[in-house]
Amino acid sequence: MLYWLSQLAGELSVFNVFRYITFRTGGAILTAFLFVILFGPRIIRSLRLRQGKGQPIRKDGPERHLLQKQGTPTMGGLMILSGVTVAVLLWGNLANPYVWVVLLLTLVYGGVGLYDDYLKVTRQTVEGSRGRIRIIIEAAAAVAAVAVIVQVGQAPLATSLAIPFFKSILIDLGWWFIPFGAFIIVGAGNAVNLTDGLDGLAIVPVMIAAATFGFIAYFVGNVLFADYLQIHFVQGTGELAVICGALVGAGLGFLWFNAPPAQIFMGDTGSLALGGALGTIAVATKHELVLAIVGGLFVLEAASVIVQVMSYKLFGKRVFRMAPLHHHFEQKGWPESTVVIRFWIISVALALAGLATLKLR
Repeated sequence: MLYWLSQLAGELSVFNVFRYITFRTGGAILTAFLFVILFGPRIIRSLRLRQGKGQPIRKDGPERHLLQKQGTPTMGGLMILSGVTVAVLLWGNLANPYVWVVLLLTLVYGGVGLYDDYLKVTRQTVEGSRGRIRIIIEAAAAVAAVAVIVQVGQAPLATSLAIPFFKSILIDLGWWFIPFGAFIIVGAGNAVNLTDGLDGLAIVPVMIAAATFGFIAYFVGNVLFADYLQIHFVQGTGELAVICGALVGAGLGFLWFNAPPAQIFMGDTGSLALGGALGTIAVATKHELVLAIVGGLFVLEAASVIVQVMSYKLFGKRVFRMAPLHHHFEQKGWPESTVVIRFWIISVALALAGLATLKLR
């Protein structure tokens, strides 16, 4: 919205600052952060009052969770989504289609997660909506988002898969790119969802990934930087840096309340939405495979669940003491803070590796 003030730059030069993505990204970070910090306590009180017993805790999970986390309200993702939406609408260029694709996909995934959390709280069970129905809705939303991205982009890049570390290799998937991109978005949403199991565990890696893709989006959307780094230029995607900034700001505000001991959990409302946002940004910027590096922690968490389930069904044995992976280390005796901080460190290292792909070509 404030971007339109740049049209007044001819009359008053100070308005020219609203043209700059960097300035508006900084504004989005600050706005989202302040929104969550200011309205967070009110939202938490409301959710605690409405939910009563709070989020149900897995009985087959670590025993400590039943003692320490029982009664904590969930749906904290509403705080994050509210902050992100306000910041993007205020600082984003609303004429940019990529902004609307990412924002709407994020809100749809947040709605799916909200319904899931609602069922868990009202039924007081860890089982939410039917998994098959949830995946179908997620997939449909992702297919629609990727289809719009393909239509907005320029052929053949719009339907091509870029390979990290190689500046000239493009694999044109044609219309198969739509299911591929949808798989990336759905996978990212559910991988972040699986990671959200300890206080502060998911939100910091999400912020790290969002900050990383903020840089990527800015470089990919700038013809000069894209040429210098020898990466593929995708016109208009630079504006996604504003959304990434909003994710970082809202995440910082949420972490204030989610830091151990958490006053609120983000729930599926937040984790599905945040993962979906990262996946959609990766598809739009043609860095789908780089997301697997930057979000490698989410990939490991999801892989641990897949391996555990397959191993138990095929051989009757468990590879990990408990899945997802963070519970495995808890069962080995690691304190929660140790698991969380070490996973944060891994996320930083993976983000740096992902950024390195921009230059190592």
